[in-house]
This record gives sequence, C-alpha cells and structure tokens, in this order.
Amino acid sequence: MAHKVYQIYYSEPTRARNDSGFAPLDYLSNDRPDWREYWPIRRFLLSHELDEQCAVGFLSPKFRQKTGLASDDVHGFIAQADADVYLFSPFFDQSAFFLNVFEQAAVQHPGIAETLTAAVALMAPNVPASRLVMSSRDTVFCNYFVAKPRFWRLWLQTCEILFAFAEQGQTPLAQALNADADHLGGAAPAKVFVIERVASLLLSLRREFKVRVFDPMHFPFAAASMAARGADLCTMDALKVAYGVQAHPGYLTQFARLRTAIVEDLQRDTLARAGRAAAMA
Repeated sequence: MAHKVYQIYYSEPTRARNDSGFAPLDYLSNDRPDWREYWPIRRFLLSHELDEQCAVGFLSPKFRQKTGLASDDVHGFIAQADADVYLFSPFFDQSAFFLNVFEQAAVQHPGIAETLTAAVALMAPNVPASRLVMSSRDTVFCNYFVAKPRFWRLWLQTCEILFAFAEQGQTPLAQALNADADHLGGAAPAKVFVIERVASLLLSLRREFKVRVFDPMHFPFAAASMAARGADLCTMDALKVAYGVQAHPGYLTQFARLRTAIVEDLQRDTLARAGRAAAMA
C-alpha cells in the first residue's frame, strides 16, 4: 500500500529525537501552540494536493514513547494489506474499559464533560455522545492513524466545524473549548482533547471505511493498575465489538457487569494496600 508518514517536530530537540524513517514535518514556528498538532496537520492538508491512492499520517514526536513502535513497524504493517485507515492507537486499557473515548475523556480531564457533549452535538447533530459504543476497531488516541485522502477530507471537514466555532470565540461553548482542561497534572485547551477524538467519532459512525488495527495489546497501558487485567480487557473489548455487529443489549449488560467487578476489585486492592501501609507505620 502506497503511503507516506510524517512526524512533526516543533523544536530542534524534537527534530533530533524523531524517527528518521518518517518524513519530517516542520513546525518550528509553533505559531499556534493552543491547537497542538492540529495546526501543522491542518496547514498541510489545506496546502497540499494528496494522491488518492496514497495513505498519509501525521505523528507527534512522542509516537515511539507512547507506542513502542519504530518507523519500520509502521511501514511494514501498512504494506501488509490495503485499507482506508490504519490505527496505531496506544492505551488499550482506556479504549476497552470505557464505553467510548468521550466517556474516557470526561474521567481523564475533570470538568470537560459538558464541553465534550456540546462539541459532539456541533460536529455530529443528533448523535448523543453518551450512547456511542467504541472498541479497538474504531478508537484512536493521539491522532495516531494513517489514512487515505477521502478519510482525511472528512476528518478535516469535521474538525473545521469545531475550529471555526472556537476561533469565533464569542459563545459559551467557544469559551469552554478555548479554556484549559486538566491533563496529566498540567493543562491544555479543551479543544485539543476534542480534536484528538474526531477520528474515533467518524469511524464509529461511518462504517464504509476499511480499517486495519495494529494489535492493541502490543502497546503500553495508560494505567499501571490495569496491567494484570489483560484477559478482562479483551473480553470487554470483544463485547463492544459484538454489540457493534449485532446491537444486542445483553452485550452491553455483560460489559457493564464486568467493568463494575473490576472497579470493585481495584477498590479492595487499594484498601488492602492502605491497610498494610497503616500497619507498618
């Protein structure tokens, strides 16, 4: 499969650390850091005519750190078979455990839930974010995907709805999109976390795209507490995949029961560790 994968750099250190097997994408200007990677991707897509048969991807400097993959792994996977979209999404524990990427974001970024709901309603009217069911088949974190131009056009068109709204800046939603949200002890504008979930939204709603997924169990988990839960996570993901095919409510019932059991086990483990620590104090 013909393809070209770019890796963004926004400083000399990131340029030096990037994988030489990817094409470099210069963002040294870093003139709109509030949009993070969306700005250089947007600029590229608006200024280049793409080959319809050539898949394209845009990876952040942290791709190797978050996935463990080198450029040879990416190129080799894409070369194996023809598809419209190729996913290299890390954090399988997050995609399996949560019903969808918006529920996951609401937990990871406290206070963002209402903004996410309103943003999804803006980009995909009549699609309630809380009811979307996503699995490893359509979950994308960090914009780690490679796709043919027809998917990129849809992605950009959808993202531009949000972009125009946020840039206008007058409405409460626009202000919420531009406001900072918690992120790993720091902060970033909420709009960044919405943009990072647009590919997942589109893949969950538009099944006409042929998708190939790099083995999600290969990547590091986001939460250390989930390291021993691989079998349960695979079951939860499989239940969501089955629901996507058949839409039988029983699949989601079993998913919810298994998730509740995991939460209860984790709570017991936390209490047990606290008890041991108190006893040793």
